[in-house]
Amino acid sequence: MIKYMLKCAHAHEFETWFGHSRDFDDQAARGLIACPYCENTKIEKAPMAPSVRTSNKTTNPHEDMVAKMRKNIADNFDNVGEGFADEARAIHYGDAPERSIYGQTTPEQARELSEEGIDALPLPDILAPRTKRKLN
Repeated sequence: MIKYMLKCAHAHEFETWFGHSRDFDDQAARGLIACPYCENTKIEKAPMAPSVRTSNKTTNPHEDMVAKMRKNIADNFDNVGEGFADEARAIHYGDAPERSIYGQTTPEQARELSEEGIDALPLPDILAPRTKRKLN
């Protein structure tokens, strides 16, 4: 396995793992790698500094990144709990104020939202803020 820092044509950077170094070249040439931010498929390797462990390093950079993302979601999104599908519809149709939300939905509700043209993405549990649900 090999990890590369990649960059799309819009300068978004992201890391990706490949089974072999040649896999990046093959997949990029066939347009199989897409930017997770903008879905652009014009991808190139970005400069990457080697990771050097020191004995005094106490934090994991991946844990730090997850913590920052979790804090950003907690600070900027409303947790609507199990009412996610209903609130997403209300926002989409103009019956509720437009804002960023997160919560829970069933696979069936997620499919229905998609069929209605309502954009919703799954939030991995690891990124869900560890806060209590906000009540309106």
